[in-house]
Amino acid sequence: MKEISFRTDVLPLKDELFRLALRITLNRADAEDIVQETMLKVWNRRDSWSELESIEAYCLTICRNLALDKVKRADSQQPSLDDTDEKGHVHEHIDHSYDANPEEQAVQRDRVALVRQLINQLPEKQKSCMQLRDMEGKPYKEIAQVLGITEQQVKVNIFRARQAIKERFQQIEQHGL
Repeated sequence: MKEISFRTDVLPLKDELFRLALRITLNRADAEDIVQETMLKVWNRRDSWSELESIEAYCLTICRNLALDKVKRADSQQPSLDDTDEKGHVHEHIDHSYDANPEEQAVQRDRVALVRQLINQLPEKQKSCMQLRDMEGKPYKEIAQVLGITEQQVKVNIFRARQAIKERFQQIEQHGL
């Protein structure tokens, strides 16, 4: 095992931890708190670092668990106050870099919102596998370590998640809600 340094091995993970926490909590302030709490937990357990196979997987596991606990405690998934205006309207963060007319942009915005909704309706394990693989680009082995399951289970969960989203999306596109 290599010598693990907080400064060079753990601190650079803060952005990745933030993205994971934000995807789970949907709240910037909560995600920032979770990253800070994750860093503290990792630091306080520095005596056991030498036993770890991957400090990144260890940090991601702690972050994921803290975020899931936060969501369960909140007992709701309200949009972040950062994403609302003074009247309480939610603002979607859509990529407008493509050249499209307003109608195409509205259709695209609706599709993105639908896919997000479908992802959020997935069982927790499928949703976590899909987020870590498709949004974070993690390898199957690392996802398996983070979630405490086998690589085969990771692949099955990702396949099932993608299939469920694809089928439901096509169903809604063809027949409506």
